[in-house]
Amino acid sequence: MEIIQAYFGQLSEEQTRQFQQLQDLYAEWNSQINVISRKDIENLYLHHVLHSLAIAKYIQFKPGTDILDLGTGGGFPGIPLAILFPECRFLLVDSIGKKLKVVEEVAQAIGLSNIETRHIRVEEIKDRKFDFVVTRAVATLDKLFYWSKKLIKTKHINALPNGIIALKGGDIRAEIKLLPRGEYAEITPLQKYFKESFFEEKALVYIQG
Repeated sequence: MEIIQAYFGQLSEEQTRQFQQLQDLYAEWNSQINVISRKDIENLYLHHVLHSLAIAKYIQFKPGTDILDLGTGGGFPGIPLAILFPECRFLLVDSIGKKLKVVEEVAQAIGLSNIETRHIRVEEIKDRKFDFVVTRAVATLDKLFYWSKKLIKTKHINALPNGIIALKGGDIRAEIKLLPRGEYAEITPLQKYFKESFFEEKALVYIQG
């Protein structure tokens, strides 16, 4: 938890309490439903929570922003972002229902009221549009773009134009070459924000919607 406070020093008492509860909740649920690698649960705050919050270093979402967490798994990046931005609305979707069970239980336990979940494939979402689609290690950028393009609102309320924000590793430049010609994409190495060695090979990719 200290590492979160080191990089995000303006947390309210409620936000601090919510972040503090995550370790025990995920440890308990992970013993029943494996949403995080068993050997990695002790690194929850560095590898999962802080990694998710890299998005908050890139953009400060304005109140009223609608955000889709595509392929949320155990709730990352959606739950940490929902804690940090309580006046934004988050929809967390995944095709694996038992993972969403963990998300729902964790959210309820810490009193998060600004998220909802859907057991659905992103291609099946027909009734909602979003300012931003966020995702973490789900698919290649061309697939994310294809799935997300139709879900992004045309009206902007944030300083950054609406689009896709993906936390990625690997050969990102090769993936960007797979995007349709003329699409704007920007790569930000996460070591710009965090000094820990875990972030050396990781980056944030923004694709304008």
